[in-house]
Amino acid sequence: MEKQKITGSEALLKSLIAEGVDTIFGYPGGQAIPIYDSLYDYRDKLKHVLVRHEQGATHAAQGYARVSGKVGVTLVTSGPGATNTITGIADALMDSTPMVVIAGQVPSPLLGTDAFQEVDVIGITQPITKWAYQIRKPEEIAWAVSRAFYIASTGRPGPVVLDLAKDAQVGFVDYEYKKVDYIRSYQPEPDINQDRIKAAAALINKAEKPFCLVGQGVLLGGAEEELKAFLLKNDIPAGSTVLGLSALPSDFPLNKGMLGMHGNVGPNRKTNECDVLIAIGMRFDDRVTGDLKTYAKQAKVIHLDIDNSEIGKNVPVDVKVLGNAKHTIPMITALLEERKRPEWNAEFELDAQEEYEKVIEKELYPMNGSLKMGEVVRKVSEATGNDAVLVTDVGQNQMMGVRYFKYKRTRSVVTSGGLGTMGFGLPAAMGAKFGAPDRTVCFFTGDGGMQMTIQELGTIMQEKLDVKIIILNNNFLGMVRQWQELFFHERYSNTIMENPDFVAIAKAYGIAGRTVEKREELDEAIAEMLNHNGAFVLVANVETCGMVYPMVPAGGSVTNMILGDK
Repeated sequence: MEKQKITGSEALLKSLIAEGVDTIFGYPGGQAIPIYDSLYDYRDKLKHVLVRHEQGATHAAQGYARVSGKVGVTLVTSGPGATNTITGIADALMDSTPMVVIAGQVPSPLLGTDAFQEVDVIGITQPITKWAYQIRKPEEIAWAVSRAFYIASTGRPGPVVLDLAKDAQVGFVDYEYKKVDYIRSYQPEPDINQDRIKAAAALINKAEKPFCLVGQGVLLGGAEEELKAFLLKNDIPAGSTVLGLSALPSDFPLNKGMLGMHGNVGPNRKTNECDVLIAIGMRFDDRVTGDLKTYAKQAKVIHLDIDNSEIGKNVPVDVKVLGNAKHTIPMITALLEERKRPEWNAEFELDAQEEYEKVIEKELYPMNGSLKMGEVVRKVSEATGNDAVLVTDVGQNQMMGVRYFKYKRTRSVVTSGGLGTMGFGLPAAMGAKFGAPDRTVCFFTGDGGMQMTIQELGTIMQEKLDVKIIILNNNFLGMVRQWQELFFHERYSNTIMENPDFVAIAKAYGIAGRTVEKREELDEAIAEMLNHNGAFVLVANVETCGMVYPMVPAGGSVTNMILGDK
């Protein structure tokens, strides 16, 4: 490629285009103005989405990345612009979301002088990124961008921060772009040990009651079809972590549901009854394992992961298989015997029947009383043909959403797993719509989480984004209230919320809306929302003290589940 003499800002934009970027979520400011000035000339090639807060930019980039599989990109200014991205960066690291955050910075001669809107972005973000780098010269820009995208998107994905000094933005450089595909100190795809592949297959072939735990690593590796073939060949039942949901369609015959604190009864119980536990691309988070002293002690554990640091970190492992799930799963499958396990799979059905009778039927098909959260989720999912993208905020709305929404396609769930960020959902739903414009995006939130990033309704208005927003309104911080009720003697300290008229707020942003609280109006209200051309806010006034069951008490055994109020 012939070198061109251009400014650092233009070099940045050319580099982003070379990496296949088409959408940037950002907010301008003093130390990023040169970049925004260059962006004016590139507005036909790079879509810039003006968010209303920099936190919203990061969550939107996450939503975009999660449904599209591409790297999400955020552009902000220095100082408070950069510090406002911290929550989203931490969230992306916890949930392995590929994201590049570009922050303007004061000119390099002013670094360390406490200049206006100067902050140590690298010092702050190093613990919560895969890589953080400060660019002080225009000659570094192309090199740093190519490196950033390579690191963010390969191996176990995650966030990268580039801190771009203003003099590097305005200086001139002989520009040429070279895509990075190798960094000496970084091995994103570990070498696969064939002996461990054989050992894993041998353990599974000997097993009478194998059970597979499906994590987000399957989605990140693009290993959904490989997973199905693996499970079907040996008739292995599977449960999913929250972030692993939609790797298997909801109606896949060996999909037994969700693991964890508010997961399904069968997957949680069978974790402590199986003889071989196969974990794929998951990290044995405390919300999945409960008390580690009682977790799967009877089972031989096989752990497949791309990140060596996760294997054996929380749960001792008998066979460690390091590598990308897309490559390691079929290697094991090739060595498996064809099996049928009717008795073992039937045991899950007994657990499912008990859960249906004690929890699900009352939540999804109530005959009287106030609207229930699960009933609203079920009806929205069914009205979309179970083919929408589910985005959730955090709390009871999240757990009801992931429990009762159904999926046909992969990459259909966008939620904050590891960090549990209230306010994540609305901007993430915007990003998801940009990442999958042809899909219906249904965003479930509580009245609390909605108000943490409610200003992003302005972005939805400006971009004319067709996002369906369902507020499960109970006038409480519902999940904290549930804990206060169960474990803190019903002392509802600072969890009661007096809320605004959400429909009136939506109207002020030019967004249609409706409130529903009668069961007989729910179907019609959902149809109105889904048939409306554009964004819609549906406020469902649900029961004030609804509970999410089953529930494994924090630190308890996964088999010790609360199945109801009695």
